[in-house]
Amino acid sequence: MAEADPIVSEILVTGATGNVGREVMAQLLAVDTAVRVLVRDPDSARLPEGVGAAAGDLSRPDTLEGALRGTDSVFLIWPFLTTEGAPAVLKRLAAGARRVVYLSSSGVRADTDRQTDPINQLHADMERLIEESGLEWTILRSNTIASNARGWAGQIRATGVVRGPDIAATAVIHERDIATVAARTLTDDGHAGAKHVLTGPEVLSRAEQVHTIGQALGRPVRFEKVPVEAARQQMLADGRPPALVEALLASAETRPESHVITQTVEELTGAPARTFRSWAEEHADEFR
Repeated sequence: MAEADPIVSEILVTGATGNVGREVMAQLLAVDTAVRVLVRDPDSARLPEGVGAAAGDLSRPDTLEGALRGTDSVFLIWPFLTTEGAPAVLKRLAAGARRVVYLSSSGVRADTDRQTDPINQLHADMERLIEESGLEWTILRSNTIASNARGWAGQIRATGVVRGPDIAATAVIHERDIATVAARTLTDDGHAGAKHVLTGPEVLSRAEQVHTIGQALGRPVRFEKVPVEAARQQMLADGRPPALVEALLASAETRPESHVITQTVEELTGAPARTFRSWAEEHADEFR
């Protein structure tokens, strides 16, 4: 009798069509890891060669069983503004996988029950649920992600001025650095129970980020702060969901400035964290 083919245990990546998830998928492929991504419609998913697509939706936990079959680890991005539905999803993950790596926020504080704003509170609540899930877990507490700046592209192309609410300065991190750390923690066994705080190498305000993009473009670009109420009306007029608008504006109003810079990226990957300038230069064409 011929021997059966060995079962290949894959890593399931959620949010693989987003800025961070796409990079996680690429980093796993770069180290010859079997990758499967969770998508609503596998037939329409345009994925790199070697990536499997599994139908499923985090808003419908009953659709996850097939996606988890043969999966050892899961990279989890929670795409909702509340934890409603998260316990059922985590129960499914625990039944089908051994390990979860969750992308959280560096703003989460362990010394308080109530966080500074709704987004940090969401991440804190998710972390607690994950810790209670029975899964082996690793938390990646990321600082502001450089790719968030893509939201300014339209304004920069049209006027060279980014208008919006200001938000506290932080050490902005390149999404590829997050992904490289994620790939390491998904494939190595030494990170169970770890909460890794990931930052870039320098603290930058929004005005400094916008100025850096202008330098990459070779022309002046500036940030203009607008009052929160004016920003609210514009974001609602742009069609953003009201709950998301309020969460984002709460962050702008209440999130404290952070001067924390960690060496975690270099410690876990062997390479220093990339600068925001390098990100801006890589993506300059998107702003032209």
